[in-house]
Amino acid sequence: MKVLAFAGSNSRQSINKSLLKYALSLAEGIEIEWIDLNDYEMPIYSVERNQEGGIPAQAVDFKRKLDAADAIACSLAEHNGAFSTAFKNLYDWTSRIDMNIFGQKPMLLMSTSPGQRGGASVLNLAAETFPWFGANIIAKYSLPNFGQSFDLTKGAIIDTEADRQLREQVTLWRKALVQSADQA
Repeated sequence: MKVLAFAGSNSRQSINKSLLKYALSLAEGIEIEWIDLNDYEMPIYSVERNQEGGIPAQAVDFKRKLDAADAIACSLAEHNGAFSTAFKNLYDWTSRIDMNIFGQKPMLLMSTSPGQRGGASVLNLAAETFPWFGANIIAKYSLPNFGQSFDLTKGAIIDTEADRQLREQVTLWRKALVQSADQA
């Protein structure tokens, strides 16, 4: 099973990528293709840019990668209660190719932040809107207080209860992947 994995951030030190790497290390038997949003920088979406220059190659490439994957795993950075600009721009351009961006593939949706809410606003925003764009969200997880809950040197969650909750969500998602593969 091929999983497309990415952090919804263009930070080179993304805490969301660290969390996602840990989460995916808990799921056995998957092939992971990591993408970095820094490789998908494009002009800010506008109707005029779309009409004048068409859809940028980066958005087409992102959509191809989504289409080729069996499942999707992403951890979204929260900027002022919403998606990061880097992710939102990629999302906007890709939606111009096909509104069914995520293709009903089993999705693990996550977020984290240094604060007590753990990116809950962006996680909730994505959980509400992604299904309109073909997301089949199987599991979702938020890790609050990243600096106190995650050990970057170990690359793991150190809060026992938070780790248990993540493992539960990854197991749920992994079971859906197996079922999806069996039906294919």
